[in-house]
Amino acid sequence: MTRDPAVVDGRRAPARGAFRGLDAAAYAAVGLSAALTVLIGLLGPSAMVPALPGPAWQPPYSLGVRPDGHLVIAMAAAAIVLGGLGLAGALRARSGPAPRLLLVAGCAVAGLLAFLPPSGSADHLNYAAYGRLAALGLDPYAVTPAELPADPVTGAVEEWAGVTSVYGPVATAVHALASLIGGDSVRLTVFAMAAFNAAAFIGTALLLHRFTRADAGLSRRAALLWAANPLMLYHLAAGMHVDTLAVACMVAALVAHAAGNAARAGAVPAGVAGPGGPAVPVGSDGPGGGWRRAGSGVLLGLGIGVKLNAGLVALGPAWELRRSPRRLAVVAGAATATVLLTYGLAGPHVLDQVGAASKKVSLATPWQLAKTGLQAAFGPGAYSSWIQLGSMLLLACLAWLVLRATPRATAPAVSAALVAAWLFAAPYALPWYDGLAFALLAMAAGASWPALETFVLARTAVLSLGYLPAREAMRPADLLWLKTLIRERVVPWSLLALTLALAWWAARAGARARRRSASAAPRP
Repeated sequence: MTRDPAVVDGRRAPARGAFRGLDAAAYAAVGLSAALTVLIGLLGPSAMVPALPGPAWQPPYSLGVRPDGHLVIAMAAAAIVLGGLGLAGALRARSGPAPRLLLVAGCAVAGLLAFLPPSGSADHLNYAAYGRLAALGLDPYAVTPAELPADPVTGAVEEWAGVTSVYGPVATAVHALASLIGGDSVRLTVFAMAAFNAAAFIGTALLLHRFTRADAGLSRRAALLWAANPLMLYHLAAGMHVDTLAVACMVAALVAHAAGNAARAGAVPAGVAGPGGPAVPVGSDGPGGGWRRAGSGVLLGLGIGVKLNAGLVALGPAWELRRSPRRLAVVAGAATATVLLTYGLAGPHVLDQVGAASKKVSLATPWQLAKTGLQAAFGPGAYSSWIQLGSMLLLACLAWLVLRATPRATAPAVSAALVAAWLFAAPYALPWYDGLAFALLAMAAGASWPALETFVLARTAVLSLGYLPAREAMRPADLLWLKTLIRERVVPWSLLALTLALAWWAARAGARARRRSASAAPRP
């Protein structure tokens, strides 16, 4: 069947030339946002960019002009606002650059950012410290960076110096390798981690492009949601968060899962109809399908080895394989064995900080409002169990509603719905966590729904504004309101409104989908 060129992603395009000016403005905003992100790093240490001790000739490099805090915070805010608005417009544009051009441009920016100092947070200093501890033969899950204050790498930590690692053993192994490369130099250690991060970001972009290459509209959408996504360039490429590694593993796992579903040589991934062949049914394995499923399971286990919450992605393939116990056992067995091996090798303290972190509430989530109210009513410490219970109930409710609204329940679509529900329900969430949702939405080829993309995009942009600046210690005194007003009040209430709107939309969309299904069913 030939695809209607006037229909993109299930939506009819306007006539040729319509809205071309608005389309150009949207892409211009995306480009300007990415340019501001690059410029923030290029200017060097500031309220947005932590300093990196080490020889100046070593990468990453910057101009070292030490710009005023007001300037770089304003630049970051502009990058977020322009990026959010521009991406929203570009996703709905009917004209624009070719998918491959977007892919190349996004990957080029990500590669450039690896040579600039990380910006947007100071987490990379913690990564370097935990990797240093592991390289020295110490257990980062039992020893804190503060216990080695004289060490040039662990002593450079700005925040959370007295906290053991919360990251998975696979992430720690990557950071330890970077530490072996960087030695006593914080600068070179961070650059090694940035190189791994850029490779993961670019590798994910290439996998998404390959996964959707049979359809130009889907391929462009995938490039916008990941490679050329200005908010992901801001958080994951420039911010260098460990989430990039988890996303890379999970995307690779889903690609391997789709390859395992191939019914014959030359068929396209499951759920994608195009010139390469029809959509492939789940029930058939092509040559090497079993090995691909085992590989998918290993990759799922590695992603969980980076961050535990990435394990939600595994429920997508499990849903698709629920009627095939043998194939499900292969994937689940490989994933479980990988998780047990990686976490087992990490030692008995690997989950200590994860347990403590599960009880935390971040300032910018709606649960902070609930925490304040519970503490006022019942005293300090009375909120933890109630918020944990409430968040689990909200997660279950949102997941059910969003899944009912899913146009086509492919593995990536189911995973995307579950991850989106978790992001909106979690008591502790940061904007860079959203990278996993964007990548999964990019993979939901043939099952995309613009409303969910919009909700995730709005959440990321709003939450990003709540975490300015990157370095609390370097925030100008007259900008304290960024924390007390924006982060603690405006953002939580805004996210609460978004969560309620998401539930309302999903309930209505699910009901409409059920009515259409019932009307299409043959009558006795």
